Amino acid sequence: MIWLGKKRGNLSDWTTQRWVQVTGRRLSLAENPWLNGPTGDTSEIGSDYFEKYASKQNLELITSGVRGLLPSFDLLEGNTNLSKIAAPVREFYEQTSEFDLDAWSEWSPLFKPFGKALSFFFSRRLQQLNVPLSSLDSSKGMTSSVLPMRHPESGVIVQTAWVRELRATRNVLYAGSYSVCRIPGHPVPCVKVVFPLPNGNAIVLMKVVIDDDGSLAVQSIGNKFGEPGFYFVVHQGDGTIWARYVKAMKEEIRVYPSDRSSGRADHTLWLFNKVFLRLHYRMTKHTSH
Repeated sequence: MIWLGKKRGNLSDWTTQRWVQVTGRRLSLAENPWLNGPTGDTSEIGSDYFEKYASKQNLELITSGVRGLLPSFDLLEGNTNLSKIAAPVREFYEQTSEFDLDAWSEWSPLFKPFGKALSFFFSRRLQQLNVPLSSLDSSKGMTSSVLPMRHPESGVIVQTAWVRELRATRNVLYAGSYSVCRIPGHPVPCVKVVFPLPNGNAIVLMKVVIDDDGSLAVQSIGNKFGEPGFYFVVHQGDGTIWARYVKAMKEEIRVYPSDRSSGRADHTLWLFNKVFLRLHYRMTKHTSH
């Protein structure tokens, strides 16, 4: 690893940021708030990132009581069939803190070397997006910390951090924030997930699809900038950003009920229209505290 100093960070991170600046769009953050979100420094993200972030942003971090990734599905009003969402699915999103999670992964043999390279160059060093590379990584389950952040004056929850850590490796699988936003020109609200990265973030904007069986799918599937999908964003620090829409990267998370106290989720990721990873989750509601 080659360190370029505190401002630029590691060479691999700096190179990725330059790619975004060269190939992406230069924008004003004030005029494009849908591309705003938590950003990381050049050293590490880690499991305590959102505690520091909330303090810097003067937000109250809610650490007790029932907490959900979404305060209410009412925030998604305008999407069709919201009333059809199965009760266990609705409970998982609105009461996420009340569920235990287990996960296992299926890598495409063609793309598994890519996963190992991602882990070596980025994930383990930054403690962010440490996707399990084998069944042993997720064999002992994971922690799940749900941390809504609210304005102290209004009491409005502006975003909710979800930090998951693999118990077997102590690596941070996922440190991201959930909220609901509108993309200019898109007809209905989308689920927005932001992963802090050095000097910027990765933003996944997901449209909502509800099936007749009560399952819910969120899909970062689109064709161009300004549609649901995957965005790399680099912040200059003066309100200027560069944003790169990564059309080749698509994903779907489908959550469906298993029984009255549990649910399942299938998370599928595509690169250049090829499935490179499937993650499977079992969510079980706590029987006691």
